[in-house]
Amino acid sequence: MPSATDPRPLIVPDEAAARDLWEGYVSTLPDSAAPAATYALGQFDDHRAMADELLDLVLHGVKTATASLLAEYRWEGETPPSIGAHTVFCDGSGVPRVIVRTTRLEIRRFDAVDAAHARAEGEGEGDRSLAQWRAEHRAFWDRICTAAGIRFAPEMEVVLEHFAVIWPPARGSAQHAATPG
Repeated sequence: MPSATDPRPLIVPDEAAARDLWEGYVSTLPDSAAPAATYALGQFDDHRAMADELLDLVLHGVKTATASLLAEYRWEGETPPSIGAHTVFCDGSGVPRVIVRTTRLEIRRFDAVDAAHARAEGEGEGDRSLAQWRAEHRAFWDRICTAAGIRFAPEMEVVLEHFAVIWPPARGSAQHAATPG
């Protein structure tokens, strides 16, 4: 992940705009299908350019998975996602852009992540190989762990999260055609 060269850190997500995006989504659902009023608010990576690039992959259907260190949830006092959980992802400037629903979760050691997951993450400079995934994620987690005062190890557990975009609807879909704008 080349974000190590991007000097612009992420801007804190706009919580009011995220709530508006969420409420826009929920307002399209019948009352019986409305999800719980909770969602996570997130951004990819730790710098604006990479956050924007990864979000663009999500919006174009290339990136359908992500990975997080299990230890990171612990040291940040957060709960890992659960199947069916919703996340509002923001761009690097903190603007909410998409809502996803977690469809599958696994916990594996970093050194046990497979090529299928690497492909689902959709990252890499045209090379969506496991080797590229490991190199990029290792560099990222080395930075994150160092900032937290711990040392990254290949034995660390990783939360492998697969998701589906649920809002906004894909362009050309019946739901999108009925949505103004």
